[in-house]
Amino acid sequence: MSGAPAAPHTGSAEPAAGPGPLDLLLVPPRARTGWRVVPARVLAMCVVELQKLRHDRTELYTRAVQPALWLLVFGETFTRIKAIPTGGVPYIDYLAPGIIAQSAMFIAIFYGIMIIWERDAGILTKLLVTPTPRAALIAGKAFAAGVKALIQAVVVIVIAALLGVALTGNPLRLLGVAVAVVLGSAFFSCLSMTIAGIVLTRDRLMGIGQAITMPLFFASNALYPVAIMPGWLQTVSRINPLSYQVDALRGLLLGSHAHLALDYAVLVAAAAAGIAAAASLLGRLAR
Repeated sequence: MSGAPAAPHTGSAEPAAGPGPLDLLLVPPRARTGWRVVPARVLAMCVVELQKLRHDRTELYTRAVQPALWLLVFGETFTRIKAIPTGGVPYIDYLAPGIIAQSAMFIAIFYGIMIIWERDAGILTKLLVTPTPRAALIAGKAFAAGVKALIQAVVVIVIAALLGVALTGNPLRLLGVAVAVVLGSAFFSCLSMTIAGIVLTRDRLMGIGQAITMPLFFASNALYPVAIMPGWLQTVSRINPLSYQVDALRGLLLGSHAHLALDYAVLVAAAAAGIAAAASLLGRLAR
């Protein structure tokens, strides 16, 4: 007669072994969520925008002509006639930071045309269905405009140096110049994209851009000190972000008196407000 079957073991089971090295390789990394994903998406959008320069650099070359003419013709002429008081600084030196800001603004102020083209080509709709926040899309485009403007600023600085303008070579000051150029360009590109979200067509945006570009330039301290402006124009200049950008550039490049803390605070606030405004209208533009 066979023996009785052995009773099952009632002891506690040993704990399961942890994941081995091979298991760790097979498990995908956890996706970044929340605020951590925003900088990566902004950087990705910025890189995508800058990739376009590899295929067509014509804009950078043609944009260098106008600043050169301002410095060669306007700057040299008014330096000779001494018609504008600049506190003992040669007028062409005084003018150079203003032309850097102007050339950066001219690049950024028509940036909305590109986003309208992306809408017409169906690219914008595809971007909006991705998990990328709309503010990150706008910020990426805005800071890409800032990098393009930075390249333009380098060209203007080289031209100014060839004309004998005494500019600083301090690396920290030049870094501050780069930050001011990027922030100012980010604001004006966001202004352009905000207008694009309102008017919705390239023709209207071109007309409005041309209508506001020169008033923004002349209603700033780019060409002349604020003190010699009429009272109403001084008020406009004080609410014009371009004036604060020029003041920061002039103080950093020439070593003149500037309110750098206020200048950067205004530029950061203007860029943030511009990103928020353009992001809020992005859905309207895509419809």
